Amino acid sequence: MAKKKPAKNKKPVPIRKVTGRKAPARKAASRPAVKKNPRQGARVVARKKKPPAPPAPVVEERPSLGRPKVTGDEDLDLFFKEDYHARQIFKFLGVQTVKDLERYSSSEILRRLSIPIKETVERVRRLLAQYNRCLHGDETYALEHKAPSVP
Repeated sequence: MAKKKPAKNKKPVPIRKVTGRKAPARKAASRPAVKKNPRQGARVVARKKKPPAPPAPVVEERPSLGRPKVTGDEDLDLFFKEDYHARQIFKFLGVQTVKDLERYSSSEILRRLSIPIKETVERVRRLLAQYNRCLHGDETYALEHKAPSVP
């Protein structure tokens, strides 16, 4: 068996007189402690810092209207019995139930309602121009669409 080595002796700390002052701190070792790599012979590479992740996009949930107070099969003529103009729109669109009406957006309803009005105004402008008449401020249109005069 191998002999045990004797333990190293530390330097004895000198005993000082009690003066009421703190003892001076020991000097640090000449070089800082180094973390050892757990794998022997492994290469140590400095890790790159990841850039901060961009903030997650805010996803707005569609607001809930809650439980419907009217069924989808509700007849629009009964539901809007006091509103004559609304019933005229429903008749024009050809819808009879709430579920049928919900298929349209407000902009789609306005677009569908305005097309016949625009076409009618164009017919009025054209007919007035044929008879040398025009709407207020519409003289240039009347001159362009005026019927050719018969010689």
